Amino acid sequence: MISLVGTMKILLIYSKYPDTFWSFKYALKFISKKASFPPLGLLTVAAMLPDEWEKRLVDMNVSGLTDEDLRWADYAFISAMIVQKKSVQEVIRKCNEFNVKVVAGGPLFTTGHEEFEGVDHFVLNEAENTLPVFLEDLKQGRARKIYTSKDWPDIKKTPSPQWTLIDKKKYASMSIQYSRGCPYNCEFCDIIVLNGHRPRAKSKTQILAELKAIYDLGWRGGVFFVDDNFIGNKKTLKEDTLPALIEWMTAKKYPFYFLTETSINLSDDDELIKMMVKAGFRRVFIGIETPNEDSLTECNKYLNKNRDLLASVKKIQSLGLEVQGGFIVGFDSDTPSIFEKQIKFIQNSGIVTAMVGLLNAPRGTRLYKRLKKEGRLLGGISGDNTDFSLNFIPKMNHETLINGYKKILNTIYSPKHYYKRVRIFLKQYKPKKFDKKTYFKFCYLSAFLKSIWLLGIQGKERFHYWKLILWTLVRRPYFIGISISFAIYGFHFRKIAGI
Repeated sequence: MISLVGTMKILLIYSKYPDTFWSFKYALKFISKKASFPPLGLLTVAAMLPDEWEKRLVDMNVSGLTDEDLRWADYAFISAMIVQKKSVQEVIRKCNEFNVKVVAGGPLFTTGHEEFEGVDHFVLNEAENTLPVFLEDLKQGRARKIYTSKDWPDIKKTPSPQWTLIDKKKYASMSIQYSRGCPYNCEFCDIIVLNGHRPRAKSKTQILAELKAIYDLGWRGGVFFVDDNFIGNKKTLKEDTLPALIEWMTAKKYPFYFLTETSINLSDDDELIKMMVKAGFRRVFIGIETPNEDSLTECNKYLNKNRDLLASVKKIQSLGLEVQGGFIVGFDSDTPSIFEKQIKFIQNSGIVTAMVGLLNAPRGTRLYKRLKKEGRLLGGISGDNTDFSLNFIPKMNHETLINGYKKILNTIYSPKHYYKRVRIFLKQYKPKKFDKKTYFKFCYLSAFLKSIWLLGIQGKERFHYWKLILWTLVRRPYFIGISISFAIYGFHFRKIAGI
């Protein structure tokens, strides 16, 4: 830790998310929460700053940025993703108005800092490499405009997030990071641009220490492992990390349940799935992308090719992990038949939370470079996975693509199809016995009562809502909490899709 002379007042600002698929804005109201997750990156950066500095966090998703906050601060540290760009621009403007120096980093700035004015210092790429250099230069009075690094840091040296800066009651789940990077090379993905190909993992000692910090905070509930691909290094995971997690969770009597992101080849390893379930994992997000083999070849998603994707999903769910799926339309190889194929796959798979988006090309990806070379690139992306914007000229007729995309959303999130998909999932989902006992713990009574009024009485879906509740009570009574949660999620998804 660099010791700077005197103290500074640092305001860490996390900009507001718009209403999107993953914001869960309309679902969070049922459980009186403000945001899904705390800003893990900024909390980690806070822990890397000198101890003697005063620090405040303003997460604009749970509280407003006030004039008093800005008058207090010497520096504003801003981190954000692309979807927060509009809010970020307003935050920078306000900081400039109050003469607060702005330090900006994170994915949004790392891939597009040239687009922003009013920032005093850009600390880009991974903070473990660039932040210490910036702090040393600041100490010497010679801080530069831009700090970058082409190296991938050893995250075994990354400190635990400074959890004391948040009010945990405002969040639906906590977050933790085990690894960065992904061994695969999908054409449209910017993970390898930001975090590289080679997965880098923290030690089991670090992970257990971070979990203990969340436990000591008094948190009980969901913890999201925000990894790019949690199973990027299966060997270390199975031999070291998961056994330690299982032992810790067992000793603590399972105070948390985990969710994360993995690739579809998780289905090839029964032992790994069972270990994850035993460690407390309940949900995994997987990029399915498309049932069209030609499109998988086009985007270099070879991991998904030459396999029965439907069987892979059902296997994972039958062994105790709920699969959330990411799907894309708009590949050059897509024909108008893709829309019905996507609907059929999603319905048959029992993937309740199916995020379907139009293909877009993030800056720095191989897709971005290819489309630019072909003269088809139109500009930047919104970062919203489910809006109707494209940043390139598609091969398919634009109107056909947009209308087909809308048809997918209007179908899979219509009450008839959505609630049917919930029942399909519950029929094939087979968690361990200890999981069945704990779902009541996470089913908020107030959320249930609100769902009865808004969905079961006022809602257009009331017939499907009561059909699901009664079916669950008769056929899968220990899943009633899940059924209520899914009903609430469906309400959010329909709001976002405009159904």
